[in-house]
Amino acid sequence: MKVALLGATGAAGSRILQELSDRGHTVAALSRHPEKTPTLPRVNARALDAADIDATTQAIRGSDAVASALKFTSVDTAGLIEAVRRAGVKRYVVVGGAGSLWVSPGVREVDGPGFPEHVKPEARAGWAFLEQLRASDLDWTFFSPSRVFTPGERTGTFRLGTDHLIFDADGKSAISFEDYAVALVDELETPRHVRARFTAGY
Repeated sequence: MKVALLGATGAAGSRILQELSDRGHTVAALSRHPEKTPTLPRVNARALDAADIDATTQAIRGSDAVASALKFTSVDTAGLIEAVRRAGVKRYVVVGGAGSLWVSPGVREVDGPGFPEHVKPEARAGWAFLEQLRASDLDWTFFSPSRVFTPGERTGTFRLGTDHLIFDADGKSAISFEDYAVALVDELETPRHVRARFTAGY
């Protein structure tokens, strides 16, 4: 596929970029700092400020799919949806947050005890973005990670869920950036959660 990747040099974005390249996809790696993009097969690094909706529209036009790994509070999420629509790209996969996942009946992760106060604005912006996607006409997917989302190993072994945090036998909710990238590219190659949210964890 030809994939436009927004936020290609970030923590999650860089792992997604590696996974896409390793699987033979052609990637437009779009970020504010293209010089940080590693040299990889079939990857074309380009500078882009995703806050510029017209520039974003032009940058992603002609892609088979758009994957977005941007901080929600740093962009106009409604504008991003509009850019994908204007560009004529239906498939849009978003690196979501864990904050909007349910942890118990009636309680989302962002509202649970111990959720970091400084992370709440980003989590709530992600929740709002999910609602914007639900109201759109795109073939979107919002992919939420687990509670602990950190660098680690690419094991290729994890479980998938929908709207609830996934916990292991020890009560831990976690996924590595590397395995998250595997699950995201799996979804791009074989869509199973179109117009839906899903999550992954061990």
